[in-house]
Amino acid sequence: MAISKIGSKALVDCSVAAVDIEDNSITSAKLAGSIANAKLANSSITVNGTSVSLGASGSIPAVSWQSVITADGSTGTTAVAGNGYFIDTTSAAHTITLPSSPSAGDTVAIKDYAGTFGTNNLTIGRNGNNIQGVANDSLITTNRASIILVYSDATKGWLYTNESNVGDLGLQNYVTATGGTVTTSGDYKIHTFTGDSCFVVSDAGTGQPFSGKVSYLVVAGGGGGGGAQNGGNQRSGGGGAGGYREGRVASPDFTASPLVAPAGLTVTATTYPITVGSGGAGTYNGRSSGSNSVFSTITSAGGGIGGEVRVGDPDDDPTTGGSGGGASASSGNCKAGAAGNTPPVSPPQGNAGGSSTGYCAEGGGGGGAIEAGNTDVQGAGGDGASSEISGSAVTRAGGGAGNFVTAAADGGGGVSPAAVQGTGGAGTANTGGGGGAGRASPGNATGGGSGGKGVVIIRYRYQNLP
Repeated sequence: MAISKIGSKALVDCSVAAVDIEDNSITSAKLAGSIANAKLANSSITVNGTSVSLGASGSIPAVSWQSVITADGSTGTTAVAGNGYFIDTTSAAHTITLPSSPSAGDTVAIKDYAGTFGTNNLTIGRNGNNIQGVANDSLITTNRASIILVYSDATKGWLYTNESNVGDLGLQNYVTATGGTVTTSGDYKIHTFTGDSCFVVSDAGTGQPFSGKVSYLVVAGGGGGGGAQNGGNQRSGGGGAGGYREGRVASPDFTASPLVAPAGLTVTATTYPITVGSGGAGTYNGRSSGSNSVFSTITSAGGGIGGEVRVGDPDDDPTTGGSGGGASASSGNCKAGAAGNTPPVSPPQGNAGGSSTGYCAEGGGGGGAIEAGNTDVQGAGGDGASSEISGSAVTRAGGGAGNFVTAAADGGGGVSPAAVQGTGGAGTANTGGGGGAGRASPGNATGGGSGGKGVVIIRYRYQNLP
């Protein structure tokens, strides 16, 4: 039987178009098996800059590595969580600052690109958060160092989770200490001691010229001013200022006095007892020198007492000290002021008291830190020294005025009263100023002023490399 040909229009297209498949009409059993990656338009995904093939095994990269940063010494880099940084310090040191508001698990990676961290160091700036539980930046000084930091919490802050070829992670650039009244001035911490206490260093710092170094000011108590008995032509001397000793770390971060030593002190992680000298008494027939102030190897001597006139008692001479006391005067009996800078140190801690002159009827002024007594006028106390170690200019360690002088020396020295009889003015507290001389009327005895208490100030850099 003959077979008739089938026309093209006799065939029916039974293929299924996508639009003809009802939602949820294909069961999971019909989807058994897999589709080859090659059949997909996109056969890989990119995670943190790294391509990962679909179906491949491996771990997701922790960080996204950035282009090489070439340090030029002018600016630093602020890190972004999740990024890694190749840093080339061939030509200059560099600072990379961690994120300021991190969340737990945030990660930052660092790699010494050229193997030069040992020559030009890398500083990791903490940006307000702790590193390894300490509120200090870290200094990396090992060549070829590789570091990964992860943020934990506010207590420990950033922790090192991977330390490759790094022997000095966590080194602190700065001194960390407690004690006294702590204030700040720019990048510097200032510890002021107005009484006996302790300066406790928990970390001396390392890696920079100023690490482990502190500037200091140590001023002793001022000496008591001399008293007088019976008035007339008998005049007493002013008390000498407490010894003034200052040292500044080589970097001139503040304006110091002319007496500043060319270097500060080196400290270690230990406790340093601080002694702040008291001012001497100005009591008639009971006056006393100021007491010493001490920090580490620095001792400033208390100021000497002013000469006193006591009828029938020859023991009225001034005494030596950090600055010497001024001499007393009585008719026909002139005396010399006492020596300062006793015991001797360099730079000198004070000056001599003034002698009595003017027909032996005018007492001498006490010596000050930068001037001897009587320098300005007969009986004037010697001026003290000015320093900005505490954050602003303050003058300390002025000598007490001799009898008849009612103007105070610069630096907290006491004055002599204007009245015919009166107790000498006290030296200003925590300046080490000497006490002023007292004045007596006939038939009476009057004491001098007491010396001012001393002070100890310690200053050091605590942030931001220069």
